[in-house]
Amino acid sequence: MSYFDNVPQAPADGILQLSVLSKADSNSRKVDLGVGAYRDNNGKPWVLPVVRKAEQQLAQEAGDHEYLGVGGLPALTNGAQKLIFGADSAAIREQRVYSIQTISGTGANMVGAVFLKQFKQPTDAAVYISKPTWGNHRNIFETAGHEVREYRYCNYSTLGLDIDGMLSDLRAAPRGQIIVLHACAHNPTGIDPTAEQWAQIADVMQERAHFPFFDCAYQGFATGNVDRDAYAIRLFVERGFELFVCESFAKNMGLYGERTGCLHAVVASSARVAAVSSQMNRLSRATISTASAYGAKIAGKVLQDPELYNEWIENMELMSARIMDMRTQLRARLEKLGTPGDWSHVTSQIGMFSFTGLNLAQVERLRTEFHMYLTNDGRISVAGLNTGNIDYVAMAIDNVVRN
Repeated sequence: MSYFDNVPQAPADGILQLSVLSKADSNSRKVDLGVGAYRDNNGKPWVLPVVRKAEQQLAQEAGDHEYLGVGGLPALTNGAQKLIFGADSAAIREQRVYSIQTISGTGANMVGAVFLKQFKQPTDAAVYISKPTWGNHRNIFETAGHEVREYRYCNYSTLGLDIDGMLSDLRAAPRGQIIVLHACAHNPTGIDPTAEQWAQIADVMQERAHFPFFDCAYQGFATGNVDRDAYAIRLFVERGFELFVCESFAKNMGLYGERTGCLHAVVASSARVAAVSSQMNRLSRATISTASAYGAKIAGKVLQDPELYNEWIENMELMSARIMDMRTQLRARLEKLGTPGDWSHVTSQIGMFSFTGLNLAQVERLRTEFHMYLTNDGRISVAGLNTGNIDYVAMAIDNVVRN
């Protein structure tokens, strides 16, 4: 008899399980296309040069290891606010934004999810996530106690956006639902709405009084342009929405293990900020007490120092350009091989991930016969491609599609 006899085995996390399989494979031709982290052209982790500079500056300063305030490091939260909403944002100028430091984007999602469980209107509102979405979204919102539903997003025939299906589902949802939106570089598909489509989405959400819950993990990393990647968020703010934005610095600064992020709340009136901020601070205090300092100090220094900030933009442009080049090269090789199907989606999609359209049987063959590791839904991390493996990857894909 154990106190824990009633605890069932949790389902395995697909991404973490894939990482274990890949690490256990010692084959020299192994290609890991599952990991959601940037790799350089040698397949190695890349510490951004600007991050190295910030670390060196911090080492030279007479710093300490004291707790941060419950809201986090102001250099980070204030800088992140301007990054997301724009330095000239009316919402910031009118003091209608509150930002709290979180344990990266995952922590931001969880704090936002728990907050809305307590205060959402209507109280029975469900959370709608795209089909498909980041694997942790459902886990986070269900753990926080929400009912989770899906809206159509990917057109599995064209591997483009199913805008008609998406708008139809948002329109059919009861009024006042919580809609999780990927600000840019949709994970796992790499399919982003156009500016015109974002306007249509905003129209329907205003008609139905839905609450936008933006998840932004790739600002600047997606296109190399921080303003372009924040377009959707800024559009919704300009349209008068109250909303949440979850922001991560894992990808765009390479601070994966430092777990650095923010949750931003935009409210209709500055009079509501005190209450909202007090409840966010309370939730953060109950879960992590105070946020971690080291990654925040790095990110805060980069965001606040004009010279470091400009170098950071250059670093992101380099990462973004390499990923775009890998997309172009993979498509070109598949088309040169005459691989059956239309491969234009490889270059029309954006960001770290590409939704290849490969089915489970093909994915399993790639894993067992070619030592290529990608998720069961056919998503690949384009950052895992390089000039040393791209020919092999194209040949392997051609083989499993053709045969």
